[in-house]
Amino acid sequence: MYKIALLPCDGIGPEVVDEGLKVLDVVARKFDLKYETIPYDIGGDRYIKTGEVLPDSVMEELRQVDAIYLGAVGHPDVQPGILEHGILLKLRFGLDQYVNLRPVKLYPGVDTPLKDKGPEDIDFIVVRENTEDMYVGIGGSMKKGTPDEVATQLAVYTRKGTERIIRYAFELARQRAKNNTITMVDKANVLTHGHDLWTRTYAEVGREYADITQEHAFVDACCMWFVKNPEWFDVIVTTNMFGDIITDLGAMIQGGMGVAASGNINPEGVSMFEPIHGSAPKYAGLGKACPVAAIAAVQMMLETLGEADAALAVDKAITAALATGKVPTTTGPEGSTQQTGDLVASLI
Repeated sequence: MYKIALLPCDGIGPEVVDEGLKVLDVVARKFDLKYETIPYDIGGDRYIKTGEVLPDSVMEELRQVDAIYLGAVGHPDVQPGILEHGILLKLRFGLDQYVNLRPVKLYPGVDTPLKDKGPEDIDFIVVRENTEDMYVGIGGSMKKGTPDEVATQLAVYTRKGTERIIRYAFELARQRAKNNTITMVDKANVLTHGHDLWTRTYAEVGREYADITQEHAFVDACCMWFVKNPEWFDVIVTTNMFGDIITDLGAMIQGGMGVAASGNINPEGVSMFEPIHGSAPKYAGLGKACPVAAIAAVQMMLETLGEADAALAVDKAITAALATGKVPTTTGPEGSTQQTGDLVASLI
C-alpha cells in the first residue's frame, strides 16, 4: 500500500493534479497497485488565511509517505519567494531530495521550435544537483537602498554533494543504456574554485565507469548545442543554478512547459514529483491548462517506486494521446484539461 501525499497548491495545480490522479487510478486498477492519497492544504490560500506556509508538523508527516505529488506553487496575492522558499526549497532541502531529474523528451505529434528535429533527436535527461549552490541562502546586503549598496549570494559546493549527484548520473547513464554517454555542464573556465571541485570529482568518479563515454560542456556552449544538436545528449549532470536554467530551455525544445515533468529524488528517502510549469493563476478554474506534464510526473513517480510496467503503460498512453494531434500542449479551449486526462486514461 503506497502512501502518496497530495500537494495540489495554487492556480492550475489542483486541476492538473486531478487529471494525474485520474490516470493513476486507471493504471493502478490495471496493474493491481494499492495506494492511498493523503491531501494537504498547503499553498497561497492557506498562507493568506493563517500566515503558515509549510508547518513543521506537516514536514514530519511527509517524511513517512512513499511519495509526494505536487501541482504548482505561486499565488498572485503572495510576494514572490515566500511560497517558493517555504514549500519547494523546504521540501527539497528538508527531505534531502538531492537529485532533480528532468527528462527532455519530444513526443510524436508535439511541435518543437527546432527546424528539422524530431522525437529521435530530442530524448535526454538532465540530472541537476538540487540542494547546494546559491540556493542554500547564504548571503546578505549592506547599505540597502543607497548608491553604495552591496549584495552577496554565496554558491556552496561540497565534495559529498558533488560526488553523489555525479555518481547518480553515471548510474543512470548505465541503466538508460541509450548512448552510454554522460556530459558534465559547468563553467569551470571562469568559476575556477567551486567548479574545479566538480571537474576533479567528475574525473575521479569517471574512472569507475569505463563503459560510459564522458564528455564536458561549458554552460553557454550547452545552451547552443541544445538548439543546434540536441541529439548529441544522453545524460547531463550539472549544478543547481545551471540546471535550473538549461531545463527551461529543454522544456521549450520538447514542446513547452505543458509536457515537461520533473522528479525531486532522494534515492534513499521520500521523493516528490511535479510538472515544471508555474501556477498560471489567470487560467485557474477554466480547464484550459495542459495536464500532460502532471500525468508524466505520475509516470516518473511510478518508475521511482519500482512499478516499471505501470510507468511504461502511462508513458505509452501519453505518447499515443499526443500522437493523435488532438491534445493542446500549452493552453486549449475550456474543458481541454479534463478531456486530455480522459484521453490518456482511456489509452492505458
